[in-house]
Amino acid sequence: MCGIIGYTGNDNAKEILLDGLSALEYRGYDSAGMSLFKNNDIITVKTQGRVSELSKKASAQFSEKTFCGIGHTRWATHGKPSETNAHPHGTENVMIVHNGIIENYKELKNELGNVNFYSDTDTEVVAKIIDKEYRKTRDPIKSIINTHRLLKGSYALGIIFADIPDTVFALKKDSPLLIGTGKNGMFIASDISAFLKYTDRYIRLSDGDTAMITKECVCVFAADGNKKTISEERSVKNADVTGKGNFNHFMLKEIFDEPDAMRNTFGSLTKDFLPDFSATIPDDSFFEDIGTIHIVACGTALHAGLQGKYFIEKLAKIPVTTETAGEFRYSDPILRENDLAIIISQSGETADSLAALRMLNKKHIRTLSVVNTPGSTIAEESGKVVFTLAGQEIAVASTKAYNVQCEVMLFLALKTALVKKTLTSAEVKNILHSFSRVFTDSIPTILSNNTPFRKAAEILSGCKNAFFIGRGYDNYSGQEASLKLKEISYIHSEAYAAGELKHGTISLIEEGTPVISIATDKKFYEKMRSNIEEVKSRGAVVISVCCENAQIIKEISDCVITVPNGTFAENPFTTATAIQLLAYYTALEMNRDIDKPRNLAKSVTVE
Repeated sequence: MCGIIGYTGNDNAKEILLDGLSALEYRGYDSAGMSLFKNNDIITVKTQGRVSELSKKASAQFSEKTFCGIGHTRWATHGKPSETNAHPHGTENVMIVHNGIIENYKELKNELGNVNFYSDTDTEVVAKIIDKEYRKTRDPIKSIINTHRLLKGSYALGIIFADIPDTVFALKKDSPLLIGTGKNGMFIASDISAFLKYTDRYIRLSDGDTAMITKECVCVFAADGNKKTISEERSVKNADVTGKGNFNHFMLKEIFDEPDAMRNTFGSLTKDFLPDFSATIPDDSFFEDIGTIHIVACGTALHAGLQGKYFIEKLAKIPVTTETAGEFRYSDPILRENDLAIIISQSGETADSLAALRMLNKKHIRTLSVVNTPGSTIAEESGKVVFTLAGQEIAVASTKAYNVQCEVMLFLALKTALVKKTLTSAEVKNILHSFSRVFTDSIPTILSNNTPFRKAAEILSGCKNAFFIGRGYDNYSGQEASLKLKEISYIHSEAYAAGELKHGTISLIEEGTPVISIATDKKFYEKMRSNIEEVKSRGAVVISVCCENAQIIKEISDCVITVPNGTFAENPFTTATAIQLLAYYTALEMNRDIDKPRNLAKSVTVE
C-alpha cells in the first residue's frame, strides 16, 4: 500500500516527482523518498514523514534541473517507518521503488549469502537481486526478468540503473502500475492521478510485463522476454479534483459532496425512475436465473455489501451471502453454476478482492464488480461492471463512495426484482421516487446543522470505548459507524445487533460508557427502547441517531441526532451521512489527523 512514480523527459523531474507523490500520498504517508540522476550519478533523498518534508530536503539537494528519477511514498509493511526503511532502496548500480509484498524475501535474503543489508524491508532484497543479475548479464531487461522469476508475492517496481541514464524500467505483478505517455516525457505510477496533470494518455501493463521507458518511447516485454505490441488508452478522469475548497478537511468536503455524487449516479443508472444498467449490462438475461448472490468486499465496501444483502433479499427474494474477501477466497465457498458474485471496491485495486475475483473467474462463476475507477484491474477482469460516480476521494476514511456503493446495490436489487417479477414497475418507481428525496432534501437538511454532532462529539471525545447498537439495516449502519469512529478518532468501538446485548456484550457496559443507538426503522422502535433502557440502567450514556418521528427513542436518550423520516430505501443513506459527521466532529474535537489517520492507507493493494 505505497505509491510509486517515475519520470523521464524534458521537464524538471524533481518537481514532477514531488507533484506525483503528493497526489499519491493517500496511498501511504509514513515516509517518502526519491532517486534522481544528477551529473551522471544517482542521488537519493529520503525522509520519515510526509511528502512536504521530502520536498524541503529535495529542494536543498537538487538546486539544478534534473530530468529523470523515481519516487515513493510509503505505508510500512516490512520494517517500522523510518528514513532507513524509506524507499528507494538499492546499490551503487541500481535503485528501486516498490509497491506490494515479497512473500519469500527471507529465503531470498538467505540465498544471497554474505551481503550487507541496511534496512528491514523486503524491497532491499529485490534491489540486491537485480544488482546481482545485472552484474552477470549487463542486460537490464534480462536482469529484471530473471529477478521476476525468483519472486513470490505482489509487486510493482520502478527501477533505474546508474549506467543507463534518463531511462526508467518497470515490472508489474498483482500490484497496479501504469505508464503515462506525454509530449514532454514519460511516466510510471501506481495511480493515474500521479501524472494526470501532465497527460491523460497511458499504457496498461499486464502481470509479468517489464517495461523500458525513455523520454521518447516505451518498450514492453512479456515474461518470456519477447517484445509486446502495446496500445495506448485515454483517461476519463478529471485532473482538477483535489482541492478542498472552503473546507478544512477533505473528509468534510467529501461528505458534503454526497448529494451530488448520489444525484450523478442516479442519473447514470436510472431512466424514468426505473433502474437502467444498459450501458454496461445490455442484456436483462444477466439478472435471470440467479441462484445465490455472493457479495465479496473489504472494510467500508463490505458494509455497503451488507446493505446490499438487505435490499436484494427484501426486494428480489434471492439468498445472499456477504463475506470479507480475505476470508472468502480461502473458505472453499459453496458455489453453483447459476450463482452470481458481486465484488465491491472503491479503488478497483483492493488486493484481497482482486484475488477473490480471480478465484471466482477460474471457477467460471458469473461476476459483477461495483467500482469507482474506470480502467482499474477489478473492473477490467470482471464479467460485468457497474461504475459508481462518487468522484475521487482523497481522505482515507471513505464517505461519499460508501453511500454511492449502497445506492448501486439498491438499484441492482430493484433491477433484479423487476426481471424476476417480484416487484412491478409501478412499485419500483415508487421506491425510486422516495429514494430521490435522499439527495434532494434529506442529506442537505442533515448537512445544514452541525450542532447535534458537536454535542455528541463532546461526549465521545472523552472516552476510550464506545458501542453501537441497531437492528435490521440499522445494525449494518452501526458496523460502518463503528469503523468510521475507529479510523479517524482512534476510539475503540464495536457494533452489535441490539438483540445480542444480553448474550455477553452488556457485561462491558459501565458508568459513563457511550452507547450509540441507531433506530430509524420504526418497526423496531419498541425493541430499541428496551435495549436503550437496558444499557442506561447499567450507567451508559446514550446517543441516539433516529428519525424525527421516533419520540419514544428521543425521550429516553441523553443526546439525539435526528434524520428526516424515511423509508427502508432512504434511512440507510441519511444514517450514513449522520454517522460520518459524528465521527468527523469527534476526531475534530480530539485534534486527530482526520484525512490521514495513523497506520491507514486509502488503497489497500497488499493482502
